[in-house]
Amino acid sequence: VYALQEVPGRGKGLVAIEKIFKGMRILSEKAIVTVGESVGSGRLRTSICQQVEALGENQRRAFLSMHNIHPYRNAAEQYLGIFRTNSLPAEAVGDKGAIFLEACRINHACDNNAQKNWNEKIKRHTVHAVRDIDKGEEITITYLGPLKNREARQKALQERFDFTCLCRLCSLPPEQSQESDKRLEEIHRLDGVIDQLGTEGVLVSPLRTLRYFDQQVCLYNEQGREDVGFAQAFVDAAQLVIANSDLVRGRISERAASIWKTTLGGDSTQAIKHAALVEDPSKYELYGVSMKWKTKVDEVPEGLEPSDFEDWLWRRE
Repeated sequence: VYALQEVPGRGKGLVAIEKIFKGMRILSEKAIVTVGESVGSGRLRTSICQQVEALGENQRRAFLSMHNIHPYRNAAEQYLGIFRTNSLPAEAVGDKGAIFLEACRINHACDNNAQKNWNEKIKRHTVHAVRDIDKGEEITITYLGPLKNREARQKALQERFDFTCLCRLCSLPPEQSQESDKRLEEIHRLDGVIDQLGTEGVLVSPLRTLRYFDQQVCLYNEQGREDVGFAQAFVDAAQLVIANSDLVRGRISERAASIWKTTLGGDSTQAIKHAALVEDPSKYELYGVSMKWKTKVDEVPEGLEPSDFEDWLWRRE
C-alpha cells in the first residue's frame, strides 16, 4: 500500500501508492536492532555495533542510508548516531528502543495521518491510518508526545531532530494558528488540573472533574484530532464514573475502545482492555469506591436527541 520515495524537501519517506482507509494497519514490523537506552554509553555503542555488523548486506546498507543528525568520527559513532536519530519504542513501558527499516522512514507532521505504536501482544511496531490517506499522499507520524503550541513544537523538533516543521498545522494563517494553540494549551492545562486533584477529584468532587474531561473531549473535537490523548480523555472519564458506581455512563469506554482500535489496532493491549470494560464496566478495579452515582448498566435513557444524550452522558446541568 506504500512505497519508499523521495519527498520534496523531506528526504525519503513512505508514500501511499493506493488509498488507505482510516483504521487500516499500514505496517507491522519486527526490529533489526534493539537496545535499552538505560545501559551505559559504552555498552550501548558495543551492542549496536554487534547487531549492525551481524545484519545481512541489504539490511546493513538500508540502515546506513538512514538520516543521522549526530557528528561521528568512526563506524561505532555513526551507528550510534543513526540509532539515536531514528529509533522508535520497542516496549510498552520502559526505555527500550529499536530500528525498524520501514517504520523509521516515516516522516513527522504535527497533524499526522498515521499513529505509531509498539504492540506488546505481537511484539511488533505497528502503524495505523488515523484518517483516510489518499493515493500519492505522504504517510506521517508525530515524533512528539502530547501536542503543544506551535512555538513549543518547533523548538522541540529543532532541538531533538534538527528540522523546522512545515506541516499544515504549523503553516496555518496566524489567526487560525493562535486558535489551535489556545485549544492545545487548554487541553494541556486541564491535564495538569486533573492530575493535581488526584483521588479528591474522583471521590470528593467527581462532577467538577467530569466537567474537565467533557471540556477536553470538546476541545479535541474542535481540533479535529482522534489521537491517543482523545482516547485517554474518554478512558479517564469512564474510570471516574465507574469508581462512583455509575455503570451506565461507564459505557463511555466504548468510545475509547473504538479510538484505540482505529489508532493502535484491535489486537493492541489498550483496545483489548477497554473492549472488556465495555462488556462489563464493573470489572474496573476501582468500581464502587463511592456509591455517589449508583446506576445499573442497562439504565440508558431512550428517545433522546443526540445533543440531549451528550448532556445526559456528561451530567451537564
